[in-house]
Amino acid sequence: MYLSGQIALDPQTMQLKDGIEAQIIQVFENLKAVCEAAGGSLQDIAKLNIFLIDLANFALVNEIMARYFTQPYPARAAVGVASLPRGAQVEMDGVVELA
Repeated sequence: MYLSGQIALDPQTMQLKDGIEAQIIQVFENLKAVCEAAGGSLQDIAKLNIFLIDLANFALVNEIMARYFTQPYPARAAVGVASLPRGAQVEMDGVVELA
């Protein structure tokens, strides 16, 4: 299953979370919700693409990612971008392997 890009929109309010840490957490929560709706979990993600306005925040992504995943972590790529939808600071998409 291919995960569409997720930014930090709160699914209840459709408003973007404030601050990079809150945005990273919300993106992981959104990815988790999509995986679970498809009958899987975050642990089923085989490949994760991370798009950041500021690559200096990649260490924070790694720190927060450790709260959501157990090893082995999925393969991933971090890409610096000039802008993201709605002024988001982070976006993630990926590939999930469902049994």
